[in-house]
Amino acid sequence: LALNPWDVVLCISGTIISCENAIVVVVIFYTPAFRAPMFLLIGSLATADLLAGLGLILHFAFVYFIPSEAVSLLTVGFLVTSFTASVSSLLTITIDRYLSLYNALTYYSERTVTRTYIMLILTWGASICYGLLPIMGWNCLKDPSACSIVKPLMKNHLIILSVSFFMVFAVMLQLYVQICKIVCRHAHQIAVQRHFLASSHYVTTRKGIATLAIILGTFASCWLPFAIYCLLGDYSYPALYTYVTLLPATYNSMINPVIYAFRNQEIQKVLWTVCCGCFSSTMPFRS
Repeated sequence: LALNPWDVVLCISGTIISCENAIVVVVIFYTPAFRAPMFLLIGSLATADLLAGLGLILHFAFVYFIPSEAVSLLTVGFLVTSFTASVSSLLTITIDRYLSLYNALTYYSERTVTRTYIMLILTWGASICYGLLPIMGWNCLKDPSACSIVKPLMKNHLIILSVSFFMVFAVMLQLYVQICKIVCRHAHQIAVQRHFLASSHYVTTRKGIATLAIILGTFASCWLPFAIYCLLGDYSYPALYTYVTLLPATYNSMINPVIYAFRNQEIQKVLWTVCCGCFSSTMPFRS
């Protein structure tokens, strides 16, 4: 089989994704202070992206070294599970952030921990079910005309995934709009109580809106081209179009650690201490 440069690029992307997210998973897993719901959700996202990176590497290895229909189904199912879990984990993080502001007084309670575990179970349960569909027989190996732009996934399967993505994106957009309203209202109340200048309130609000715009803009720019092409594309279309839209989607798993993990002050402290060779599990952390 001739070596496809696009497959090489995807494999390299998978390697970078795996390395980045492996760091996050190890830091969260081996730091006892990181047992709060927020860190559990970030760990879920990092785990999903880590599996997505490994899936890209395995897909490249199996395609060029162990070509087989059964292996192809396994790797595609593995990628569907990991990427679905990644997008779903982003939704759970958004829900958690909204509830932390909307129910600030009751957020730090046992109910929040229970809700977090329920969201994680639903996220990974649904993702695994989506990934098992090709293995359980919902594939186009026996009917090439039913194939989607991603073989051996069926067109109907990919449409369901795309529609699910648009629903997730719509919910995230609505929640972040609500978060923005809450943050702006809180900033205004604090400015009035403490007699801050209007310019200070404006700067705080603008920074909050800019942060939310970066989060949603990154997510949309990475996944929307592929989701739209999944709905409009056909198996007869050139494979180049699939690679061009799929590659940015993989970049989302590369950017997620930067946005959700490496910008976190507690995780930064652990990373700095590890780099300095003085890591201690009893380090003080703020609540």
